[in-house]
Amino acid sequence: MPSRLHLPAPLSGSTALLDRGSRIMWRTLGRPIDLDGEHAWLTAPMHTGSRIGDGWVAETAKALGGRTERDGDGGLLADFSVLDGPGFAASTVHPMIRDFYEHTSRWRMEVWAQWNPVLQPGGEFVSRAFGTRVQQLAIPTRPLDVARGMDSTVVRILDSTDEQYAAAWLRTLRDTGDYVYSGCYSARTLPGSDRPSVHVAFPLESGNVQVFLRPHALPDGGLELSSPPGKFGQDGAYVVVRERGTHASRAPIHESFRLYVDDEQVLRTDHVLKLGRITAVRLHYKLTEIG
Repeated sequence: MPSRLHLPAPLSGSTALLDRGSRIMWRTLGRPIDLDGEHAWLTAPMHTGSRIGDGWVAETAKALGGRTERDGDGGLLADFSVLDGPGFAASTVHPMIRDFYEHTSRWRMEVWAQWNPVLQPGGEFVSRAFGTRVQQLAIPTRPLDVARGMDSTVVRILDSTDEQYAAAWLRTLRDTGDYVYSGCYSARTLPGSDRPSVHVAFPLESGNVQVFLRPHALPDGGLELSSPPGKFGQDGAYVVVRERGTHASRAPIHESFRLYVDDEQVLRTDHVLKLGRITAVRLHYKLTEIG
């Protein structure tokens, strides 16, 4: 597992001070980590500039000695069964869900968002002050933000042996072209875990946000992915920063995704994001196969 997927970034302007202040905060809350040793499981792309978008994708492939590929058929996971292990078998999940993960580029997405009214103003501030500006993690805060839909592009990141190391899933607002999410998707086994989790990293300048989601098969053929509260080294959300060394902290962000096929054979996803025990936002995705 390559660990040199990050470079120090230049700082400039008042927004750079704001971003650096955020990194200093997470450094203070976190612990020193060694990405070349015991904490290699937290290795993930970082970016070299304040505007994220898709700029990190080519950098990651270059660091691997590999290349990128946009073939119109790319999936977040090259083979969904890579998640198999004690308590989970990909074969028990509905074929449409498996197809979505293996051929994500074939699927079109519609999104609805509903925020907790108490937290919505804070979410809008974060989205405008950080998300929209840096083109990363700009979660929609108003229903009309996604009224015209969201475009989805998958770029396969291949290593030096031409195998899929990860997939970049780039989601933009169809109306404006602004990035909502720019994530690096793969499967990864945490220390001491009995099977792989879905690993998602959102690159930032000199850092990233990472989420480890544990898969569970549901009785109706559905799939649940969850990042519950827990100890450092277990499934959940992490913030990693490079600020006078490399530091990582668990973040009080907990997510669940429930993918299912409804009575009309439409693939849907219910996504719940919590801050601690409080539900911050609920999102619903309607996924339609193209062609």
